[in-house]
Amino acid sequence: MAATPTAPPTGTGSVPAAGGRARTAGLRYGLLFGPAVFGISSAGVALPDVAAGLGSGASATAWVLTVHALALGIGTALFGRLADAHGIRTALLVGSAVLAAGAVVCLLAPGLPALVAGRGVLAAGSGALTACALALTATAAPAERPRILAAFGATLAVFTAAGTLAGGAVTAWLSWRVTLVLPAFSLLAVPLCLRAATRRNGSGRPLDALGAALLTLVAGGLLLLIQAPALGLPATAVAALATVLLLSAAGLALRVRTAETSFVPRALVTDGGFLRAAATGTGVYGGLFATMYAVPQILVREHGWSVLEIGAWLLPGAIAGSLCSRLAGRLPAATGGSRLLAATALACALALAAPALVPGAAGHALPLLLAASLGFAGTAVTQVVITALLSARVEPALRGGAMGLLNLGYFVGGGAGSATAGAVAASGSLTAALSAVALFPLTAAVTALTLGRPGGARRRT
Repeated sequence: MAATPTAPPTGTGSVPAAGGRARTAGLRYGLLFGPAVFGISSAGVALPDVAAGLGSGASATAWVLTVHALALGIGTALFGRLADAHGIRTALLVGSAVLAAGAVVCLLAPGLPALVAGRGVLAAGSGALTACALALTATAAPAERPRILAAFGATLAVFTAAGTLAGGAVTAWLSWRVTLVLPAFSLLAVPLCLRAATRRNGSGRPLDALGAALLTLVAGGLLLLIQAPALGLPATAVAALATVLLLSAAGLALRVRTAETSFVPRALVTDGGFLRAAATGTGVYGGLFATMYAVPQILVREHGWSVLEIGAWLLPGAIAGSLCSRLAGRLPAATGGSRLLAATALACALALAAPALVPGAAGHALPLLLAASLGFAGTAVTQVVITALLSARVEPALRGGAMGLLNLGYFVGGGAGSATAGAVAASGSLTAALSAVALFPLTAAVTALTLGRPGGARRRT
């Protein structure tokens, strides 16, 4: 990654102005991305009210979160490739329309099926704006990228840590329907990003519709299989999903090998650096999703906390995450940034395991708050460090798609983390579940230390 330029002679003022513009750009891109996290963290808080309001059971209501995670990941991948092919402005405008349409459906849905469908449309649009934010960040000028990434990551950390508080407050004071459409607040940032998006033209390469469909089937089948126990799917449905997954995976692998313009570029899946980045992010997000599944339940059931109290106590984690993100943006991504990411992931793993490994820790809320806060910080640092590394490594025409594919993997990893926590908790306890999912961030800590190594594909800038 290019080094930050040195300051000019005193009195010119050019670097502070440029630095200010870069930080403002990072803030705008963070505002475009940030509300997407409300689709999981805030919506999870509202699920009891959703079930009561629509007269549905807990298992059925879980689809409100499952379909959102699936559509968000797929939307990020699809619109990332659209941004590469036809420009970020096109992806931003189309995604905004999809997000707005989904929000309207959610607000007016008369029953759970319509609500789940609306959440899927809303999440796809939210994924589009997420992909555009990442593409704008990844295609920034190398001299400005460190400051942009620092501001981007700090903004993202605040949104991530404030999710439960926002969900609890909006659900209590307004309505669960408003809580479910909080990702639509990204639309307010669209006008702020259109000018920058207009300057990023597409490559004009055709989109591989067949490859996109196969990837959607693979991601959807895998995430639904992971969540099958929690969703209560019958054995026949699980068998059908497994069959679709295997056939789709085989078709996608063949497509990657034979199609010159495959939706999943062969140059990416054969790049060791890209694969290590995917493994790192998957571990970080797996730990966060599992933490958000278990920690609020423990604090409510065993410590008598309200959702608003939980959200308020997590706000200091937002401040810590912001500081870590700003620091990550200023460090060389291949060395200092990847080490900071490894340290954050390791600290999260230790905090998750503390209630089971440290005598007396299970009776205290502090390790739980630390685990959640470090999970929030880890996701923000992950976006900063890996975006910086991929921006320097992947050719500009593939950057939007590369970041979209990575984030699709992150959300699948998040589904795996929450499913693992749920499975362990069903046969043991939530404390035992936290110890089990500590393996996710622990693995991420190990792979993060390898991010600066050369990969299998030729470096492109």
